[in-house]
Amino acid sequence: MPLGRLLLRTSTVNKIVSRNAFRATKPDVSKPNMLRVGLAFGSTVFLWALLFKQHSTDVQEYKRRNGLE
Repeated sequence: MPLGRLLLRTSTVNKIVSRNAFRATKPDVSKPNMLRVGLAFGSTVFLWALLFKQHSTDVQEYKRRNGLE
């Protein structure tokens, strides 16, 4: 089989097998996906709580090492 026909055949197979990266319809913004919203806010709250806890631990360690307590 000549190289040109092989490449043509491969591109045809790729078009059939691959999915389109773009969607024809946009998601409806009036109905948010509450699971995704909850996960986004929940992870944000978790990270802020972790940040404040780590900060408190670091301040206590600083005070202990420098004899401020």
